[in-house]
This record gives sequence, structure tokens and C-alpha cells, in this order.
Amino acid sequence: MKDLSKKIKPLHDRVIIAEDTESKEKKTSSGIIIPVTVNEDKGSKRGVVVAVGAGRYEDGKLIPLSVKVGDTVLFQWGDKVKVGEEEYYIVRESEVLAIIK
Repeated sequence: MKDLSKKIKPLHDRVIIAEDTESKEKKTSSGIIIPVTVNEDKGSKRGVVVAVGAGRYEDGKLIPLSVKVGDTVLFQWGDKVKVGEEEYYIVRESEVLAIIK
């Protein structure tokens, strides 16, 4: 993943995610096993956050996002975009299901 910020920047509560395509069962440090089926198009996908927007506004106040660049996440519903040779998903923060630690 090259410096994506010069090519595309998500707005508001959107997040850009590079999908993890290694397709190997993973185990988090806390012992949670993330199965291979997470990477199939049956539901959620696994990826790494490469860019985040500024946040969303509620009652005139800016609420920053909970995810940050470098977080590994489970997500769903994203719009797939191609930037150069790389493919990414653009999703709203509410479509990020979990941060994997």
C-alpha cells in the first residue's frame, strides 16, 4: 500500500480499507479464531484501514471515528474502487463490525 492520501481521501465518516486476501485462518492474541470463511463474500470481510475521514457531525459537533489507519477490521457492504493497481473498499464507519486486536 503506497501513500494513498495523495490520490484519494475519504469524507466524513467513511473509511478506506484494503481487503486482506491471504485467506488463512487467523487467531487473535486474545484467542479469537477468525475463520477462512470471513474472506468469502458470504458476509463480513477482513481488511486493514488505509485512510479515514474526519468524522460525522451530530448536533453541530464533530464526532471523530473510532477506527484509525493501520487497524485490522471486519467489515461489510463496501463500495469497491480501484486506485492505480490497488483495489480498496470505501465503507461508512457503521459498516465496520469489529476491530481485530
